[in-house]
Amino acid sequence: MPGPAVRAVWCESAWLDAVGVCDAVRVEVDAEGYVTGVLPGVPVQEGDVVLHGVVFPAAANAHSHAFHRALRGRTHAQGGTFWTWRETMYRAAGALSPTLYEELATAVYAEMIVAGWTSVAEFHYVHHRPDGTPYGQGTGGPHAMELALARAAVRAGIRLTLLDTCYLAGGFGQPPEDGQRRFSDGTAERWLERLGALRETVAAQYPEHQVSVGAALHSVRAVPERDLAVIAGGLPEGLPLHIHLSEQPAENEDCLRATGLTPAGLLRRHGLVDERLSVVHATHATDEDIGLLGDAHAAVVLCPTTEADLADGLGPAEPFRLAGATLALGTDQHAVVDPWLEMRALEHGERLRTGRRGHFDPRLLHGIASSGGARAQGRRGGGLGPGSAADLMAIDPHTVRTAGSARDQLAYTATAQDVTAVVVGGVLMARNGVHTALGDPAALLVAAIARLDAAAVARDKPGRPGSQDTRAWERP
Repeated sequence: MPGPAVRAVWCESAWLDAVGVCDAVRVEVDAEGYVTGVLPGVPVQEGDVVLHGVVFPAAANAHSHAFHRALRGRTHAQGGTFWTWRETMYRAAGALSPTLYEELATAVYAEMIVAGWTSVAEFHYVHHRPDGTPYGQGTGGPHAMELALARAAVRAGIRLTLLDTCYLAGGFGQPPEDGQRRFSDGTAERWLERLGALRETVAAQYPEHQVSVGAALHSVRAVPERDLAVIAGGLPEGLPLHIHLSEQPAENEDCLRATGLTPAGLLRRHGLVDERLSVVHATHATDEDIGLLGDAHAAVVLCPTTEADLADGLGPAEPFRLAGATLALGTDQHAVVDPWLEMRALEHGERLRTGRRGHFDPRLLHGIASSGGARAQGRRGGGLGPGSAADLMAIDPHTVRTAGSARDQLAYTATAQDVTAVVVGGVLMARNGVHTALGDPAALLVAAIARLDAAAVARDKPGRPGSQDTRAWERP
């Protein structure tokens, strides 16, 4: 991580999971950035990083598509559905190059840091050139897009779990569409081969606590059943495995028609449902699916603000928890990059689904946002306990949003605007919305999105009506 190591972080007050909020808490940190001791009621010492307000464990983002950030606020004019939004997303993906993606991802990861996310699982499937030709053939080295994301994460100081994603089909029995060509390795065997080479390359360049590689299957509609069998036999044991699952009713219907099973049932058929599995969304999981995933102690990654933005529906969050699944949160398409709003949306979604309050208390919400997300990434979570990563965020309890709130109920009132400081591995990375190394993430985002817009326009046919419109992602 950037910056010098520190001896300790002193918190004006801090959330200690076992006892609640305590005052004057000194968090001792070792050279690797992990907590070695937590001392409440002690004075600050010279050299300590000082955090004012109430300090909480930082959040772990369990699901991200970094390039989707370029679509925020630009896909609503025509209304539509998830499926029409997806066409717009493909246009953005087609304009990416390694250089553009590194710039955009750096800005997105900086935005995450200042909001209080200190680690991220990047669900990455833009592997090849737009025509499907692998990087490494001709000019440019192999893994160009993947290593661009790794460099972006290191610059921003966020811990990255790069989920290299298998994406082989355009639907059940369908070849990849033109917009999906650069996502596909052609066969499961070639994807496994490239995944193994990528793991070796990343391990040689970065320490695991900074950048690690996991695996993902885009969805059961994008990975044919014959390839699921190959992958089940070829994945390294214990490697984190993520998949979009039952996000849309149409996915369930298509899977039942093609295989006679739900997506979760299809994964079980091939031995892919276990503790290392993280299913993303699971909005339309059946009661049987919930029991299956809960019994396996799989993780369920919920992205409440994205699921609302795309009109996906309200998923069964509390039933999953009661069944034995680990819950985690993600920002997915980055309609919002705010762990506090995701926590609150999780509780509000259950209230709307059931008509009653109080499904997730603050202790549960903070655990889901921090340790749940870290577990889905296969890494140690941030927190204020010995052995935890010293990843922390401080909240101002006296803003117009938080004034009057009980300190142990800030999960129901705070937003990322109230985050006054963020620490990663004991190192101060952000103060009052400004990244200590990169400055204002808004300026980075404006520049990166403008360059991506220009690249998208250049890919359009010359003279196309509206090609210079600043709403570059919207189809006429």
